[in-house]
Amino acid sequence: MANGNTSPSRVGLIEGGSDNDALFLKKFSGEILQTFDESNVFKALHTIRTIESGKSAQFPVTGIATAGYHTPGENIADGGNSYLSDIAKTEKIITIDKMLVASTFLANIDDVKNHYDIRSVYANELGKALAKRFDTALAKVFCAAARDSANLTQVGTSGGQLDVANNDFSAPDTPGTVAATTGADLVAAFFTAAQKLDENDVPSDGRFCVLRPQEYYKLVTGADSSNSFSLVSAINSDIGGQGSLASGSIPQIAGINIYKSNHIPSTDLSAVSTGDGSSANDVFGVSGVGYNGDFRNSLGLISHSAAVGTVKLLDLATESEYQIERQGTLFVAKYAMGHGVLRPECAIELVA
Repeated sequence: MANGNTSPSRVGLIEGGSDNDALFLKKFSGEILQTFDESNVFKALHTIRTIESGKSAQFPVTGIATAGYHTPGENIADGGNSYLSDIAKTEKIITIDKMLVASTFLANIDDVKNHYDIRSVYANELGKALAKRFDTALAKVFCAAARDSANLTQVGTSGGQLDVANNDFSAPDTPGTVAATTGADLVAAFFTAAQKLDENDVPSDGRFCVLRPQEYYKLVTGADSSNSFSLVSAINSDIGGQGSLASGSIPQIAGINIYKSNHIPSTDLSAVSTGDGSSANDVFGVSGVGYNGDFRNSLGLISHSAAVGTVKLLDLATESEYQIERQGTLFVAKYAMGHGVLRPECAIELVA
């Protein structure tokens, strides 16, 4: 038997190449890189009504009754005696927008060449695109609710825009000129907002706050305008705070549950058409822009779930179809819904 080296035939080597692994299947580790799920928080924080058919839904709004002491012998039913309550009434109508779709096409040749399940990835991504659109639209409508006037004079005033830096309901700074705010400013704003909701007789149950991440973490760290950390934060148990510095979370202030979201708008969209097709849902009163407005000073929202409503005709769904003539699969995600303001007195926009 001859000793020495041999020259094996490397099954992974391309002729003329130098990579011995070139022809081997490139295995993934079981993880397909996808976009991160964006947190959709508003779905559970507002009123949803499902209709089987039609183009809109009505939401009745009623005022309050009055009471008075009765004088013996007087006729309660006599309108001249002022015993009968004239309960104010109105309605809000929310109209279904055009069907919103997200779609993509996967060629058959690309599908068979692939070695992981790209179909389910595509379907999930399309569904998430619509979920993001849904959540973003609701954030805008909550801002519109805060800026709207109250439906009835009997139910108090509108929630309004709360200037966090000054802790009052004065007009916000010039759009685009955002004043610096601190964690302490935000904590004070929570109590001012809670007082406003109390004065508007908004129930304590169902109140919530959604903040941009930057403002949310100011609450946790107590950061000042230069983002310097402070131990005097809203989670400090020595002053009755809740939450955890380790987890970076704070659940509640002034009885208001707190969430964070990337979907709070922060740019001027007042001239941007959404193409939703329903002028009835132009919540800022500008024809053709749908749910869009100027949000350059928006920091977050403190509200009640009764402030905004959604009418749902077709819930979010995904479907796919193989098309022989195109030799590939069409993926479509869709929904048909509409959003609108119900009770402006229940919504407060935090602005800078």
